[in-house]
Amino acid sequence: MTRTNYTLVTEFILLGLTDTLELQIVLFLLIFVIYTLTVWGNVGMIFLIRIDSRLHTPMYFFLANLSFVDVCCSSNVTPKVLVDLFSEKKTISFAGCFLQMYFFIALATTECLLFGLMAYDRYVAICNPLLYPLVMSRTVCLKMAAGAFTAGLLNSMVNTSYVSSLPFCSSNVIHHFFCDSPPIFKLSCSDTHLNESIFSTFAGVNLVGVLVLILSSYTYILFSIFRMHSGEGRHKAFSTCASHLIAIFLFYSTSMYTYLRPTSSYSLSQDKVVSVFYTMVIPMLNPLVYSFRNKDVKKALRTVITRKRIPSLL
Repeated sequence: MTRTNYTLVTEFILLGLTDTLELQIVLFLLIFVIYTLTVWGNVGMIFLIRIDSRLHTPMYFFLANLSFVDVCCSSNVTPKVLVDLFSEKKTISFAGCFLQMYFFIALATTECLLFGLMAYDRYVAICNPLLYPLVMSRTVCLKMAAGAFTAGLLNSMVNTSYVSSLPFCSSNVIHHFFCDSPPIFKLSCSDTHLNESIFSTFAGVNLVGVLVLILSSYTYILFSIFRMHSGEGRHKAFSTCASHLIAIFLFYSTSMYTYLRPTSSYSLSQDKVVSVFYTMVIPMLNPLVYSFRNKDVKKALRTVITRKRIPSLL
């Protein structure tokens, strides 16, 4: 096959979530509500952390970054899904497809690293409280966050570049609702086993490497909590860590299922369901998890609401 045939694919067709009209209407309303809650919840969390001085700590600094990543990640996928639900031809250009993939991988990698940084922050705060102001200074936190975003962009650049360089010369139908690597590998007319192995290796290093850091941090944290004499201190530490662990579990369970399982067990229907969860549902749940289980966030929220009510009463 000549190189000329490799350039025939100039756009991709996304099959989307469903072709049934009744389901399209239900899914549109459901996804629209989820996306609205995601944007308002995460933007609200960023705004709350910004205006309340009690939340100007490293933990909430990383939480604000996590909220920013969640808004961007959801916005990278969801608007296109909403439009495609009622489009006859769900097309996306070649460049647009890999641009969407680039931002998705970059944001997912950054979120993974932010979870690791948040675990390290809790480790220092609970296990080495006297050194906490020095170890987690504002300058250090800024460098950590910048490093997470830079690593995400670089990792995505490497992965997206070699996926986009594959030859696509036959089918251009992506059996998914957004441009993700597993279904795109299926479209290439070359042997992609090496490429898929490299991609899985990158994903494994990111996910498993950060997970080891998280588990190590929380192992030390648990030992420190059990040694605390104050019951109130233990409860506060458990409450803060529980919120973080819930968010980590949601993120890692879906990500590892999608990217670290054998390609032979790839299932289109199952992957669509899981993908909906980690591209739309988890970004919505993160601010809810942290706000409902966090007394500091609740106090800050009550303060904002009270400030708005007082002028109206006057």
